Amino acid sequence: MKESQASRFADLLEGIARKARALTVDRLARGITLTALGLGAAALILVAFVLACVGIFRLLTVGLGATAAYAVLGGLSLAAGWFFWRKRVHIAEEPHA
Repeated sequence: MKESQASRFADLLEGIARKARALTVDRLARGITLTALGLGAAALILVAFVLACVGIFRLLTVGLGATAAYAVLGGLSLAAGWFFWRKRVHIAEEPHA
């Protein structure tokens, strides 16, 4: 038995709506979910990094004293800064007209 013209038209509209939703809303929902999870993970990593730095500083303070602990962490910061400064990318400047 043949489907009615109205039924086929309704199925066509439903297929178009499903395709449009798959191309827009579903992608956006996935992007929002991944963004939220990424921000949560970044926040947890940042908190872990700060707590690790505080713990290392306290261990250095117990072993060396506060002044030496500040000196050691300052030296490590300078060494890290020097390392990243050497690894920076130079962008060629355009000649001025």
